[in-house]
Amino acid sequence: MPHTPGLLEPLGPGLARLLAPNPSPFTGEGTWVHLIGEERLAIVDPGPADPSHLAALEAAIAGRPVDAILVTHTHRDHSPGANPLRELTGAPVWGCAPLVIPGEQEAGFDPDYAPDRVLQDGETVELAGATIEAVHTPGHTSNHLCFAWGQRLFSGDHVMGWSTTVVVPPDGHMGAYMASLAKLQHRPETRYHPAHGEPVEDPQRLLRGLLTHRIQRERQLLRLVEERPDGLKELTTRAYPGLDPKLIPAARATALAHLLTLAERGSVACVDERWTLS
Repeated sequence: MPHTPGLLEPLGPGLARLLAPNPSPFTGEGTWVHLIGEERLAIVDPGPADPSHLAALEAAIAGRPVDAILVTHTHRDHSPGANPLRELTGAPVWGCAPLVIPGEQEAGFDPDYAPDRVLQDGETVELAGATIEAVHTPGHTSNHLCFAWGQRLFSGDHVMGWSTTVVVPPDGHMGAYMASLAKLQHRPETRYHPAHGEPVEDPQRLLRGLLTHRIQRERQLLRLVEERPDGLKELTTRAYPGLDPKLIPAARATALAHLLTLAERGSVACVDERWTLS
């Protein structure tokens, strides 16, 4: 069932979410902003700096003190709302490290993100009457964090409830992403709250599925290169036949991320813009 942007949705005691109005082929219905707490709040991923979204978020806060604004990573659908929300509430911005990528990929990142505190892997903070742990999960971006609260994990874009995660080099790294998935397999959280899509009720099953999918894609690309060395564009077409044209750039980026990881292992090499076995 479609959700309404700007409408606060309770998810249980001390937890609610609000959908930003930024639907797209890469965000699904939009970015979910999570509000932890009742009398005091912590906010996870404030979303875009859209005036209507910020007004809805202000209404959801309803004058309650905000202890901190937590940010999983600095893509433009997650962190730009942090600065205006900090001005509105006086709350500090905590979370991932700032990151600006020069060149073509820079457009996807938020250059104005300026945290008051960068949280380290395993660091815990007391916010809104709750203990929240930062979990470093690089891969989708090098600075990606998840946030653990009891048996819940706010998984940002690392594990999503509607789609697989896009990994875009040079900052996105497929080897790191797969290692971060494996890292979560050893954690105790039983319910994930992603920034896109629905809550994940059986995260361990999903983690196994995501890792299997990535391993299969890796083997597929290796087999395709073995059959016929080719350029990235051609390999993507062969690996993703019949793909929606809107999704081809993401597929091409993810294929490149796989190939670069295979190259790091010495399995393939790129020679004259063609991928071949090493």
